Amino acid sequence: MPRVIAVGLGPAGPELLTAETQALLAWPCVRLRTARHPAAEALDIASYDHVYESADSFDDVYATIVEDLVDLAGEMGEVVYAVPGSPLVAEKTIELLRVETRVTLDVRPALSFLDLAWTALGIDPMQERVTIVDAHRFIEDAAGRSGPLLVTQVHSSDVAADIADLCVDADASGVVLLARLGLADASVESVEPHELATIDADHLTSLWIQHLGEPVAAEFARFDEMMRELRDRCPWDAAQTHGSLRRFLVEETYEVLEALDAVSALEDDGPLDVADDAYADLEEELGDLLFQIFFHARLAAEQGRFTVSDVARGIFDKLYSRHPHVFGDANADEAIASWDSNKQSEKGRESALDGVPAAMPSLLRAMKLQSRASNAGFGSNGLEWAIGDIADELAEFTADPSEAELGDVLFALVQAARSLGADPEAALAASNNRYAKRFRWVEQAVKGDGRTIAELSRAETEDLWSQAKAAG
Repeated sequence: MPRVIAVGLGPAGPELLTAETQALLAWPCVRLRTARHPAAEALDIASYDHVYESADSFDDVYATIVEDLVDLAGEMGEVVYAVPGSPLVAEKTIELLRVETRVTLDVRPALSFLDLAWTALGIDPMQERVTIVDAHRFIEDAAGRSGPLLVTQVHSSDVAADIADLCVDADASGVVLLARLGLADASVESVEPHELATIDADHLTSLWIQHLGEPVAAEFARFDEMMRELRDRCPWDAAQTHGSLRRFLVEETYEVLEALDAVSALEDDGPLDVADDAYADLEEELGDLLFQIFFHARLAAEQGRFTVSDVARGIFDKLYSRHPHVFGDANADEAIASWDSNKQSEKGRESALDGVPAAMPSLLRAMKLQSRASNAGFGSNGLEWAIGDIADELAEFTADPSEAELGDVLFALVQAARSLGADPEAALAASNNRYAKRFRWVEQAVKGDGRTIAELSRAETEDLWSQAKAAG
């Protein structure tokens, strides 16, 4: 079978190359992952740097490199593939080659940048129980850990700035910047967390973080662990299923909506204590909803389906791919306009209306169906057209006062709401609240006369209702 021989260029200059690697680099077919390395600068060997310049993502880079190596190995019988540092440390292409069935992988040992880092820091990583973290996965890999951490792949100032924000939030201490270790201009410098936002980082930069006062994502990690314990030790939690939890998810969602309405109703200059109470309620209700999400993810994890980390990663990847105008160079207006069509293509849907849940509240579902149809080029968004449609449907309802015709009237009213840019569910909820408030006003007014509402004449009822409306 064709063979890929993986060797490492070591962490610095050519003096740290192994004798075996030096010999293998002289073989007929050799490729460098990148020539941007001190030990590769004097080598006249083809590299994959051009792939970095043309690919859209690192995942695309790695996949392209592996595919080319497989083709070369198939053509030449074997190819030597040289990577920075050691092929066994933080090397994604090697991970991909390990599972590649079209070639065999032969990995040769090399000196890693980790050895220089331990020497520069003067520590024993085993004794210190160091966690090695990829800067691109800092939140995931450092979740729940207080340190010490060695953060690798800090290859740009942007990456360093992202780490700086997280370190400041987590009250990091003992931060050391490690740059170009093993070279004449090597630097080992203690820095404050906020200073990381301004450093000049490159592909030979790492960070040492002795301690995080508040571990990254600690609360989420603790919450996930609590879900494990609840499922193991609480009889009620242990008995639940996706089906039995459904009603709780619905209930908690509506409680969140009620808390959102309370927050939305506050005026900017409203009483501060009232605003504090409303936001405290919203915080609590969001927590209750989060519990339901973690619960369903835990059930799925027990079945070997997915974990809560998979859920977070999935929505991250989805939002990243659907926002090329934020994370890429796409035009914002075009990206937003093509949102629904991209979703339809991504999910393999046959109709623009596929994926609108039948279980949605009917007003919201009508709004969603109309929006999908409109984005596909069907119907009109104009208010004048919507008002005309309401008149037509009211005429049909007058001629045939049936449930079906009533539904068509309501559907036409949703068209008007969409034309106004209004949420019909929110509009009806506000009307419900106004009606309840006015009815209570009438109740109090009648109670003051020593009568009941049933004893009022039609004229009295209409008069009191007008007064209630005037009162707000």
